[in-house]
Amino acid sequence: MSSVHNPNKGNDILSADIPATLKRMTIPMIFGMITLMMFNIVDTFFISMLGTEQLAAVSFTFPVTFTVISLAIGLGIGTSAVIAKALGANKIDEAKFDATIALLISAVFVFSLSVVGFIFIEPIFKLLGANHEVMPYIYDYISIWFLGSVFLITPMIGNSVLRASGDTKTPSFIMGFAGLINALLDPLLIFGLGPISGLGIKGAAIASVIAWSVAVAIILYLLAVKKRLLSLHGGQQGVISASRKILKIGFPAAGANMLTPMAMAVMTAIVASYGPEAVAAFGVGSRIESIASLVVLALSMTLPPFVSQNFGAGKYDRVQQAYKQTLKFVMVWQFIIYLVLLLFSGVISRTFGNEAEVVTVIELFIYIMPLSYGFQGVIILSNSSFNALHKPMNALALSVVRLFIFYVPFAYIGSLLGDLPGLFIGAAIGNLMTALVAYNWFNHSLARMHDASDREYA
Repeated sequence: MSSVHNPNKGNDILSADIPATLKRMTIPMIFGMITLMMFNIVDTFFISMLGTEQLAAVSFTFPVTFTVISLAIGLGIGTSAVIAKALGANKIDEAKFDATIALLISAVFVFSLSVVGFIFIEPIFKLLGANHEVMPYIYDYISIWFLGSVFLITPMIGNSVLRASGDTKTPSFIMGFAGLINALLDPLLIFGLGPISGLGIKGAAIASVIAWSVAVAIILYLLAVKKRLLSLHGGQQGVISASRKILKIGFPAAGANMLTPMAMAVMTAIVASYGPEAVAAFGVGSRIESIASLVVLALSMTLPPFVSQNFGAGKYDRVQQAYKQTLKFVMVWQFIIYLVLLLFSGVISRTFGNEAEVVTVIELFIYIMPLSYGFQGVIILSNSSFNALHKPMNALALSVVRLFIFYVPFAYIGSLLGDLPGLFIGAAIGNLMTALVAYNWFNHSLARMHDASDREYA
């Protein structure tokens, strides 16, 4: 037993009732994400007040900003999987050193990617289909976003460290607090007040960077001082070996996550052929998808630490039970969400669309795409569970199958056959097909790992 502070002490992830444990871990995440996403909706609302071109500009930035965020998410997945497995095996000092290295290498990688993105702003967005009318607004927003992106990465990785230890309440607080700051600063910096001049779309980006900076200060204090989850003493492992462990999972996970914005970029380019109103509506639809998938996203952050710790302890039966029970819940929950979205489709579309054509496309999106969100939940949770089992290449392959065999091709074929309605129907069918592959693949892989473990100890 380590003589230092044990962040895993009193943790019942390895022994307590599975649904109760996941509920305890997930509910704080849901509230934190609700708070954060509500503020993101406020952000979209204020930008929409500037006009359709400004809203379209932010919609064009989604694939690019999500590429950087996906790298951070991937590295966070690697961080969480490595630390949770170490904690499950009671290797406390190793887990703390891994956390420190994760923060450092993540900052380096995200900074490098952002510099490249900043240099090539114009060619990137021309490739996405942005015209000369929208480009100035894109530049105003994305240039500031790139410069401040390092302040986004540290809280994300820090929260992964906390979740790996079973603490989901603190990350929820940090997410919600940063979102609140962003929402309060948005109207002030976008439209101005008194001596403060309005900065338009540029103000929205500055508000985000300020909010992230506050979150950095909070997370570093908590990790280093309050919870003592960081250490420069790695025992028998050095910086290179710790980095290799994290990147072995983090890079494939980042690659898998970065495939999503690539697919979004292709989808945005397809939608752009129907005009800026369609792009603006598609951007709103992407935000709606984030809200509708809130519980799934929360579970994708809390199920992996549960899986990794039980994997580290050799408790495969608990892993399988948690996976199957979570998927059953998600399918039912997402269908309820679909019914709610149908009920309020008119209100939602009129709130975020200031032109009749934008309103129409938002409603069309709501009628079709959310019907497949349960299947999308199966894909997301299977993917995150593969990473938690230290099977990152399986997760990467699943993402490739989803996006480039089913989702984008089916959407494109649908657009050829039935314009925008066909595109959305094709994408929904793509989610269904991938969910079937994901479910069977994960169960087969887990059974093989369990059998191999039994033979090893026989």
